[in-house]
Amino acid sequence: MNNFERQIDIIAKFDIDGTVVSIDNCGDGHINSTFLAVTDKGSKYLLQKINTGVFQHPEEVMENIVNVTDFLKERGEETLNVIKSLDGELMVWDNDECYRVYDFIEDAVTYQIAEDEEVFKNAGEAFGNFQKTLSDFDASMLHEIISDFHNTPVRYKNFCKSVEKNLSGRLSYCKEEVEFVKNHADTYGDIVSGIEKGDIPLRVTHNDTKLNNILMDAITKKARAVIDLDTVMPGSMLYDFGDAIRFGASTAAEDEKDLDKVHFDINMFRAYAEGFCGALKDAITEKEAQLLPYSAYLMTMECGMRFLADFIDGDKYFSTKYPEHNLVRCRTQLRLAEEMEQSINEMKKIIDECVKK
Repeated sequence: MNNFERQIDIIAKFDIDGTVVSIDNCGDGHINSTFLAVTDKGSKYLLQKINTGVFQHPEEVMENIVNVTDFLKERGEETLNVIKSLDGELMVWDNDECYRVYDFIEDAVTYQIAEDEEVFKNAGEAFGNFQKTLSDFDASMLHEIISDFHNTPVRYKNFCKSVEKNLSGRLSYCKEEVEFVKNHADTYGDIVSGIEKGDIPLRVTHNDTKLNNILMDAITKKARAVIDLDTVMPGSMLYDFGDAIRFGASTAAEDEKDLDKVHFDINMFRAYAEGFCGALKDAITEKEAQLLPYSAYLMTMECGMRFLADFIDGDKYFSTKYPEHNLVRCRTQLRLAEEMEQSINEMKKIIDECVKK
């Protein structure tokens, strides 16, 4: 049985409208494999093979997704719609592989890079609204999908172990980057310690707020739905804000090789902050607002050290297209983090203005 025939056989186990006549690769995510399926009745679906190496308890992932999307639907929000199997299950196992199906959302696009400030402001508004809508959802109901996912001090400890073991033998290629990460070790703990002390509230967080995880209307560029909910779990809204800035306020792609093209765009930061804070309004605490600029730096450093650790480990987590891919990704993040450090006072001023509006 070839891949096409196998995918046809798998999606037929879900409660879809019609018989699938075509299945094609869709998207370029780092973790899961996604396919667009079209039926003889014109219905479209997304078939995804869940990476069970990363998501070792996919049943918990799906329970979180359904709980959150049901909550959002009840409040009139457009969101992902999970298609159950013919047996009423949220996913289907095929030998050791796990699959799920979503309705395909028509007339929507995703952006890999913010084309202009309007798009990024709309993205900020979308994730701010996501936080606000879920502010009265009990985060303790959710499973912790990946332990210590944004626990930066733990990420740093794991990074140091990777450096020590040097499983791939690549350490000699990235000594300068390793030193940069180690020299900033005393800056990694503020959010985790704030949650532990109760100074920062525990909320439902998306934990992967890249621009391409928002479906935008193809005509108006307005946000329609927040997608890729695999890492929805309890956390801090600071993680969501910081990760969005890390991705969207960069002047270049995440894997740009020419670092002269990689800069932190303060105007994009302002645009996103206006959208995010404007949507949240009174739902953000004073402490959270104070730490928003820091969160952008922290999430960028954390992502950089994760890319670097994976490069040193031999590319075991992130999908790569060439041997140095994770090192290239790491370098863009460290460049951005360095420029964020230099811009921190201006970032604080912008947040103060946004919160007071």
